[in-house]
Amino acid sequence: MGSFDRINHEALLDKLGTYPQLRRLIKAWLKAGVMEGETLFPTEEGTPQGGVISPLLANIALHGFETAITTAFPKEVEGKRGPEGKRNRIGWQPRVIRYADDFVILHPDLGVILEAKRRAAEWLMGMGLALKDSKTRITHTLNEHEGRVGFDFLGFNVRQFPVGEFQRRTCGRGRTLLDFITLIRPSKEAVKRHYQKVAQVINSHKSAPQEGLIKDLNPVIKGWCNYYSTVVSKRVFGRLEHLTCQKLLRWAKRRHPNASRWKTTAKYWNPDGRYKWSFATRHGLRLWRYDKTPIRRHVKVKGTRSPYDGDWVYWATRMGRHPMMTGRKAILLRNQKGKCPWCGLFFKQEDDVEIDHIIPRVQGGKDVYANLQLLHGHCHKQKSAHDKGCAVEEPCEFESLTHGFEDEYSGRLECLV
Repeated sequence: MGSFDRINHEALLDKLGTYPQLRRLIKAWLKAGVMEGETLFPTEEGTPQGGVISPLLANIALHGFETAITTAFPKEVEGKRGPEGKRNRIGWQPRVIRYADDFVILHPDLGVILEAKRRAAEWLMGMGLALKDSKTRITHTLNEHEGRVGFDFLGFNVRQFPVGEFQRRTCGRGRTLLDFITLIRPSKEAVKRHYQKVAQVINSHKSAPQEGLIKDLNPVIKGWCNYYSTVVSKRVFGRLEHLTCQKLLRWAKRRHPNASRWKTTAKYWNPDGRYKWSFATRHGLRLWRYDKTPIRRHVKVKGTRSPYDGDWVYWATRMGRHPMMTGRKAILLRNQKGKCPWCGLFFKQEDDVEIDHIIPRVQGGKDVYANLQLLHGHCHKQKSAHDKGCAVEEPCEFESLTHGFEDEYSGRLECLV
C-alpha cells in the first residue's frame, strides 16, 4: 500500500477537523508540489514521502482504521457446548496492529480474516488508498498455509512452535492449556541487512585506525541490538558476534599479513572481564558486543493510554520519568513498580505520594536512593510514628535501674509522702 503518495487530500483535511486558518495552511503544504533538481512536480494527491510532516499526516489519515475493523465483528459469539451442556462465549473480534501504513490483522478463523481484508479495502478506498497485492499475504503462525508459516512485521518474525505435554503454558487467566509457544525473533532479512551494513563499515575502514572503526561501528551495533533486545534474540546476537569477530580478524590480518595470529589478536583484542576476546584499543575504547546486550521483555501499553493523558503514576512507573513528577519520585516509582512498600497497594493518580527515608536521618540514614522509598501520605505518617515509637520503646540502662529502685523502695516512698 503506497499510502504516502496516494492519500486523498480532501478526505485528509475533513478528518483533521481543525479551524480554517490551519486547514488552509496544511492544504497549501499538500498542494505545494515537489522540486527534483530544477523540475517541479505537482502533488494533486498524497503527501511527499520523506517530508517532515508526511508521517504525521499519514497517521492522521489512517486514524480509526483499527476501530473500523474490530467493531465490524461481534465481540463474543457462542462456541461449542461444554461438559454441562452450556455454550461457551468466545471472543470473535480480530486484533489489528498498525504502524504507519503497515498493519497486521490476527484471528484464528480464516473466514474472519478474508472478511476483514474486504472491509479494510473498503475503508482504505475512502481515503484514496488500496491494498497492494504483492505485499498482502494470508498466513498461519503454527501450520503451513500457502507454503508459508509465520509472518514478518517491522523486522520481526512471528511464529508459533508445538511443545510437549510438560511444556504447555496457560492462556489468559489460566483457563486454557496451550500446546504451542509463540516466539518473536529478528527476521532473516533484517539480520542479513544488518550484517551487510556492518561488513560495509568494516570494508570502508581498511586503512583507518582502530579507534575510528570502533566509533563508526558502535552506533550501528548498539542501535540494532536495542531494537531487538525485547524479543528472543540471544541466539541471533551470538551468531552475529561470531560473524563480526571473523570479519574483524580478516581486517586485522590484512593490515599485518606477515604477523602471526597471536600477535595480531594481542594487538587489537584485549580481555574485558569474563570476555577473553574484546575488540578494543590500548586506551580503553571497546567495540560493543552483541551478546552483552541484556534481553528485557517489552510490556504493552494498556488500552488507549497516552503520555499526555495526565496519568503520571502509570507513565512514571513505566518510563521512570514524567513532566508532572520530579525526577527522584519518578525513579523511585519505577523501582518500586508502582507499589507502596508499607501497605502493599498500588499508587493511584489521586493519591498523595511522599518520599521517605527507610532509615531516618536522625538515626544515621543517608540521603541516597538505596535509603529512599515512595509512600502514600498516610503510610508515611504511620511509618514515621512507628520509627519514633521504636526509638522510645527501647529501654536504656538508667530506666531499668530506676524501675528496680522503685520496686524495692516503693513502700518507704509512700511513707515519706
